[in-house]
Amino acid sequence: MLKIQMDELEEGLLSETKSSAGDKHETGRAMMHLEREKLGKQYAELEKLKTILAKIDPLHKTTSACLGSIVYTDKANYFLSISAGTFMVDSISFFAISLQTPVGQLLLNKVVGDQLSFNGNHFTIQKIE
Repeated sequence: MLKIQMDELEEGLLSETKSSAGDKHETGRAMMHLEREKLGKQYAELEKLKTILAKIDPLHKTTSACLGSIVYTDKANYFLSISAGTFMVDSISFFAISLQTPVGQLLLNKVVGDQLSFNGNHFTIQKIE
């Protein structure tokens, strides 16, 4: 979708011809360039997230929390992947979080039984898948 919008903007920029409107024409071109820049940044961010998700092997088993791990704690459950909010699976709530987030960094390389503290909240890792 973003790629299509970027292509359409590019086509619009290339097909624009100088008109007698002068300043109005230049303002329109500048706005199209700004929009193309914004879409380019969004596209680059999506490509980055896609690359991170591609690194996740759902069949890989580990005893410590890493990219792709599902970490169950006595307070909340986390999917270490990308920051994508909460989701439900079989009536169980999970937070999809990036390893770059403070909680992601805290969970990284931890094992079952580890006790952690974040913002005054204490929790214990119960299970890692």
